[in-house]
Amino acid sequence: MSVLINKETKVIVQGITGREGSFHSQRMLEFGTKIVAGVTPGKGGQEALGVKVYNDVSEAVRQTGAEASVIFVPARFCKDAIFDAIKAKVKLIVAITEGIPTQDMIEVIEKMKGTLTRLIGPNCPGLTWTTGVKLGIMPNQIFKKGRVGIISRSGTLTYEIIAELTKAGIGQSTCVGIGGDPVLGSTFADLLPDYNSDPDTDAVVLVGEIGGSDEETASVFIAEKMKKPVVAFISGRSAPEGKRMGHAGAIISGSTGTAASKISALLKAKVPVAETVSQIPELLKEAKIC
Repeated sequence: MSVLINKETKVIVQGITGREGSFHSQRMLEFGTKIVAGVTPGKGGQEALGVKVYNDVSEAVRQTGAEASVIFVPARFCKDAIFDAIKAKVKLIVAITEGIPTQDMIEVIEKMKGTLTRLIGPNCPGLTWTTGVKLGIMPNQIFKKGRVGIISRSGTLTYEIIAELTKAGIGQSTCVGIGGDPVLGSTFADLLPDYNSDPDTDAVVLVGEIGGSDEETASVFIAEKMKKPVVAFISGRSAPEGKRMGHAGAIISGSTGTAASKISALLKAKVPVAETVSQIPELLKEAKIC
């Protein structure tokens, strides 16, 4: 099994005819992803990378039975692209696009209420099941099939940590980059239950950063309900107060969102917190997880 996706997942790519959409769709196909259609308004009837392009998601879903969508469209169009996928009852949306206005995401979250759609992102690298399905932009060559799951707010750190685990001989199951914006489709607490019930995941690496309170919320779930071991890493330990660091959501306001508050909450939940990326494989091995 896997978290959210499997080998039979039929995927459409919104923005497949654009430069980024085309490039990363090719990489997804090479990884094993079952891309069945593309969507670009005004280009319906064309072909891209061997699949038919449709004008809207509803038409693509009717014709192909697609269950998931990956979005590569400019920020100003992303809200409407997500709305299009929600309207078509797509089960899983992965929004790679960065720079989406916070107000647009607030409207997206409101629109999703009462639906069965799940959203990963925006401003994220997507998710990868190492057995052979990738929805997003993670580099194909860094993975090793295994039983450690990854959930991360940072795209770059996701790649670095996966590569570090692979180098140490520790394989991964499902790797999810949730994004670093202030308003996200899925948080740590939303995804941890999926890993908790996944028979192919033995442990989880949680990669957080300064800003917001998602890590603190996750620590409550871990303490009360998580049955599998969790190891964490928090970036931004030396970030100055009030200054945004990289992601739009990575900002400290007073005592809220500090690395110290997150580390404290995780340690209280009995989660080992690595001081450096290179220490993560050590903590996993010390816990006799790998």
